[in-house]
Amino acid sequence: MVQQLTSSEHLNATFSALADPTRRAILARLASGETSVSELAEPFEMSMPAISKHLKVLQRAGLIERGREAQWRPCRLAAGPLKDASDWLEHYRRFWEQAFDRLEDYLRELQKQESKKKEHKNGRKK
Repeated sequence: MVQQLTSSEHLNATFSALADPTRRAILARLASGETSVSELAEPFEMSMPAISKHLKVLQRAGLIERGREAQWRPCRLAAGPLKDASDWLEHYRRFWEQAFDRLEDYLRELQKQESKKKEHKNGRKK
């Protein structure tokens, strides 16, 4: 039985999978092309069962696909959930950009006020 996840559950699974640095490193490696589980495990000092657990988390989140070709078990990146996460974050990027724009306006206003104070102060001394 295949369990269908809601959009929110997909997003939760994606961010949960991305929370671990080992899984992010695995995704980074898969971004350059499909490879075998043993090749994915090489840079990590952990057992194959531990690597398999990480791969299962990534697979459940829909971030990787695993194949079977004779003795070779290729893994490949499935970037759809990353796009969904990026789209969700985009909303907040706009919020921060607007906040930074407001801060920039405020700082400009402070600089103008400071310049006026200096001009006024310098004008009195003469």
